[in-house]
Amino acid sequence: MSSIFELFSLQGKTAVVIGGTGELCGAIASGFANAGAEVVLVGRDPAKAEKGLDAIHAAGSKGYFVSADASRKADLQLLLDQVLERSGGCQILVNGAGVNSATPFLDISEEEYDRIMNINTKGVFLACQVFGKYFVENKVPASIINLGSMSGLMPLSRVFTYSMSKGAVHNLSKNLAREWAPLGIRVNTLVPGFFPAEQNRKVLTPERVENIMRHTPANRFGESRELIAAALLLASNGCTQQADRLGCLPRPCPTR
Repeated sequence: MSSIFELFSLQGKTAVVIGGTGELCGAIASGFANAGAEVVLVGRDPAKAEKGLDAIHAAGSKGYFVSADASRKADLQLLLDQVLERSGGCQILVNGAGVNSATPFLDISEEEYDRIMNINTKGVFLACQVFGKYFVENKVPASIINLGSMSGLMPLSRVFTYSMSKGAVHNLSKNLAREWAPLGIRVNTLVPGFFPAEQNRKVLTPERVENIMRHTPANRFGESRELIAAALLLASNGCTQQADRLGCLPRPCPTR
């Protein structure tokens, strides 16, 4: 039987973490580095990447930053090209870029709606297209992890456009998981509860905190480091090996 370290090792893998300069995906990126992966942090501000790269290098792993706008397909294609040139391949994609707003529903402008949907939903859609095409055409066993949200499943804290965008991410992930599972490409949604981060601290009024805690049995916010173990499970081959032994791997989709 494989050791726990072998099951969840990411040695020899390259992980692209879109949104990796943020708090939550930064923790995930650090966890990947500690598991042996080469980690590519993707964001728009090189200054925000410095701390994350320091943690990656401190873990003894390789890593670098690539600037990209997650809502632009041309940027994502250029990102993939740079990763293939510098790292030789990619096996893990994390889609974690996100923005939020607590504007009352009747006051949400088209500009605000477009900004949130473009990054939170369109960005995930396009990244899955660009990297998914590479995975499918090159027969790469891969893992795609999309960051969802509990607010995409229930009315948690009146962030209407954000919740709508994450509901779409959940739906897309399920459809792609079904489509690509026979090809050895796993697509999962990591669905945190409420984790204070740069994008949502401004919406944490006392009233909103009280409403959120009504839906939170642990009666506390999450901490970014608590996402690492779940992300490692989804990124590694551990769950696939266990499913193979149990005869639980998905069957090919029926012909449409």
